[in-house]
Formats: sequence, C-alpha cells, structure tokens
Amino acid sequence: MANVGGFFKNVMSEMRKVSWPKRKELTRYTVIVLATVVLMAVFFAIVDLGISELFRLYLDL
Repeated sequence: MANVGGFFKNVMSEMRKVSWPKRKELTRYTVIVLATVVLMAVFFAIVDLGISELFRLYLDL
C-alpha cells in the first residue's frame, strides 16, 4: 500500500512541473482541432458520396 501512496505523491510532483497553456492558447488550439475535425468529416462525406455514386452507376450497367 505504501507504493500506491508514493505513486500518487510522484504524480503530484510531476504535475507541478507541467507547463499548462494559457486560456487564449487553449481556446485557439480547441478551435483549430474542431475546425480540422469538421473539414475532415466533410471531406470524407464527399468522398463517400462519390464512391457510392460510382458503385450505383456500375451496378446499373
């Protein structure tokens, strides 16, 4: 049980060393991530629709 206490003590010690981003940086990074996710979702939706249409055209022949 002493190892568990030592583990959490070391975790707290390491967490104090972490350089946390400022609020403005965090907001900017969040917007970038969300925009990237939306753009990738739109891209893959368009690719999916295109491939589906190609299969429909091929199966109608």
